[in-house]
Amino acid sequence: MLRRVFGYDSFRGDQQEIVETVVAGGDALVLMPTGGGKSLCYQVPALARDGVGVVVSPLIALMQDQVDALRALGVRAGFLNSTQDPDERRLVEQQFLAGELDLLYLAPERLKVAATVSLLERGTIALFAIDEAHCVAQWGHDFRPDYLLLSELHQRWPAVPRIALTATATEATRAEIAQRLQLTDARQFVSSFDRPNIQYRIVPKNEPRKQLLDLLRTEHPGDAGIVYCLSRKSVEQTAEFLSAQGVAALPYHAGLDAAVRQRNQARFLREDGLVMVATIAFGMGIDKPDVRFVAHLDLPKSVEGYYQETGRAGRDGEPSTAWLAYGLPDVVQQRKMIDDSEGDAAHKRRLGQHLDAMLALCETTECRRVQLLRYFGQQYPASRCGNCDTCLTPVSSWDGTVAAQKVLSTVFRLKKERNQEFGAGQVIDILLGKRTQKIEQNRHDQLSVFGVGTDLTEPQWRSVLRQLVARGLLAVGGPYSTLRFTDASMQAMRGEETLMLRTEPERAARSSSRSRSGGSSKPQVELSAAAAPVFERLRSWRAAAAKEQGVPAYVIFHDATLREIASRAPADRGELGTISGIGEGKLNRYGDQVIAVLQESAS
Repeated sequence: MLRRVFGYDSFRGDQQEIVETVVAGGDALVLMPTGGGKSLCYQVPALARDGVGVVVSPLIALMQDQVDALRALGVRAGFLNSTQDPDERRLVEQQFLAGELDLLYLAPERLKVAATVSLLERGTIALFAIDEAHCVAQWGHDFRPDYLLLSELHQRWPAVPRIALTATATEATRAEIAQRLQLTDARQFVSSFDRPNIQYRIVPKNEPRKQLLDLLRTEHPGDAGIVYCLSRKSVEQTAEFLSAQGVAALPYHAGLDAAVRQRNQARFLREDGLVMVATIAFGMGIDKPDVRFVAHLDLPKSVEGYYQETGRAGRDGEPSTAWLAYGLPDVVQQRKMIDDSEGDAAHKRRLGQHLDAMLALCETTECRRVQLLRYFGQQYPASRCGNCDTCLTPVSSWDGTVAAQKVLSTVFRLKKERNQEFGAGQVIDILLGKRTQKIEQNRHDQLSVFGVGTDLTEPQWRSVLRQLVARGLLAVGGPYSTLRFTDASMQAMRGEETLMLRTEPERAARSSSRSRSGGSSKPQVELSAAAAPVFERLRSWRAAAAKEQGVPAYVIFHDATLREIASRAPADRGELGTISGIGEGKLNRYGDQVIAVLQESAS
């Protein structure tokens, strides 16, 4: 079935064991990184078992593309959601009851509708697949209240196997998923969270939009990518900035008209080389395989969110970049959001712990991949991965005990001697001995700490301050984001412990992903001089076919499949059918067209 329908010769990792578990009627909880092949884990059992596989997914806007991709394989798939008119829904319901579907996609809120439950009870269900299962975790980064209803599936259909799948979950979140979905007795399959083809890079903020533009122009010209911003205003301003600089960019956030969001998302999925600038409202379930970069212009709230978002790059296994610009204002902003958030003290403490883990990843001198995997309870087999910024441009640390004392003494004296609180800029000006108007108005040039910090530059002091706030040795609060002491400040000011700080590299690591595999688990086929123009002809044919059918290009064939076709130049449909990713459905539908393109290229 794997070969015939999907065109693959063998399963990867735990896929076969998961499939066999569910086919035999067992429940499974699956953690597998984005691009690791989660969908096959329920699609194959749905085809192998009697009845229809019911897939619960929060991704209404993407259901059409998911169904189109399955239909291109020859799989009978449909969906029920609020975007359909009554006639469309009625047709799908009739197909379900007649056993004319292999897979049916539902949004979780459909299960609150009595008519939907009644429909399912009248049909034969092969399995329930709960996609994006982390949405059930109440304090997770993508919590969806409707997911709490899914625990009732087991009570109503006790004989139907269930498979819950997610790309992101710590051990605690995994336990919460199992408990809330009544899957505590299910077999758990935890694949490696490592995405070796992704190069992780975190840089100090310094005009981040210009830094982003430099990244796009020097490393990713013409590539598809996603840029995440924290606010809607920043999304729109960044999209306008990139567009003005000649980069094809579109905005996406919850404040846009639904039709505009849908249109922009459809363009991103269907067109090559577009950049989507978005809030985190965009991205879950995006199956576009050739996203070459994910950039963050603001600090993510948690490592889980960061991992989930960066995982949208390089789903095809090809070299890709995860780039984040990070600075002191990010820390200030996130701390303030936690303080202002709804929820009790325990909830705020959890948010604080999430942020602390994210800050630790930003400030580490270790390999970022090692630290990222450690967060998810996994151990990288080496001390360095060779494909992150701290490996490509090793970061040293320095004894910042005295520097920290100078900063803390300044904050302390402002409060004790003047009953004043100021932000980072004024504290740095005092340390550097700058005689600004603000310094002279407040007589800060008379403080004993005035000018004691000329041994460091302004950027270096900003790095020190950022790291002190990140470690909780200073707090930021009030309407003007002023610096304040914490419980740990006095001990640090006394210099009772050596404080090692991160040294910012002189320059950020520059990706060489265009000429190397980047540690990819599936290195791309290198194209010969003769095969390269054939590949481009195949891409042109694919683009035209996708436009005609109104589907994303990757629904027809992935780039990796086209590369293999161009390199091997199969002479007939028989040879074409041996290429990875070409099952019977696609061979029957596209085989003659592909062979025709190859023959034209050879003539």
